[in-house]
Amino acid sequence: MPLPIKATRRTALAGIGTLLAVPGLRAQGWQPTRPVRMIVTYPPGGVNDIVGRIVAEPLSRELGQAVVIENRAGAGGNIGTLAAAQAEADGHTILFGTTALFGVNPILYANSGVDAVRDFTSLGTIGEVANILSVIPDRVQATNLRAFIEEAKRRPLTYGSVGNGSSSHLSAVVFLKMAGIDATHVPYRGSSPLVAALLAKEVDFGFDTTATSTVHIRSGSFRPLAVTTSRRASALPEVPTMQEAGLADYELGIWFNLAVPKRTPAPIVARLAEALERARTPQTAERLRTAFVEPLAVPRAENDAWVAASAARWQAIAREARIAAD
Repeated sequence: MPLPIKATRRTALAGIGTLLAVPGLRAQGWQPTRPVRMIVTYPPGGVNDIVGRIVAEPLSRELGQAVVIENRAGAGGNIGTLAAAQAEADGHTILFGTTALFGVNPILYANSGVDAVRDFTSLGTIGEVANILSVIPDRVQATNLRAFIEEAKRRPLTYGSVGNGSSSHLSAVVFLKMAGIDATHVPYRGSSPLVAALLAKEVDFGFDTTATSTVHIRSGSFRPLAVTTSRRASALPEVPTMQEAGLADYELGIWFNLAVPKRTPAPIVARLAEALERARTPQTAERLRTAFVEPLAVPRAENDAWVAASAARWQAIAREARIAAD
């Protein structure tokens, strides 16, 4: 499963410049007749909300209608996902999708009544963010990944995550398995509590996104050892990828996309997907990078297959780890 994702990601990254530079012909036909709501399944102020607002602005221009963010948090994102799935499939409700909604929630919340891969059609990807393996300098001596693995084999360590089943947790699960080491997991309820715990030196290391860790890495509070994506983070170009640091097959990125209910008529899907493609301007890409998110544009013809393959990979990781919701 990972191999097709890697191959498609290379195509996606290579094609970003083309998508930004050569807008497609504007689709004719369907147009929204009132403001479009974008359901973000997390509270205001977090990276999901920020990215949603970044893409909503150019999308509004392309659609000729306001795109309004509606934050519907709760139940690991299932409340907002279910609301989007049950909305009228007329193009006026869009789900702001995440790796968690598509790739982990169907395992964590099997009886939630909604499955993003089954129930939604992806309009296109927006961006990708890395988790960073960071250690606390006062608790860990290692300054690179290989030395850290050796240190972890010599003594017990603890690590924090943003919660059971989160990308933070699963990034650590995959790392520990590939490195052949054990560590005690301490789940926190969100990124802010995890960062606070790391700053308070409650745990030895943790996985958290560039969006919330970069400032503390730059201050010296966290020591970064590697990023989980196949490319370095533009905000931290000196930090190697897991592959560069010694784990050749490690690659886990956290992506964002837009989606609509699967029963949405094809002309509406095509119009919305085309609008998203045209919204990927150089200005949008720069705003994403300012938020520590790397632009990611999977070719439209490959988009649904890419999302399904990535989701299946995350689900396989969650199943193997026997993850349960908090």
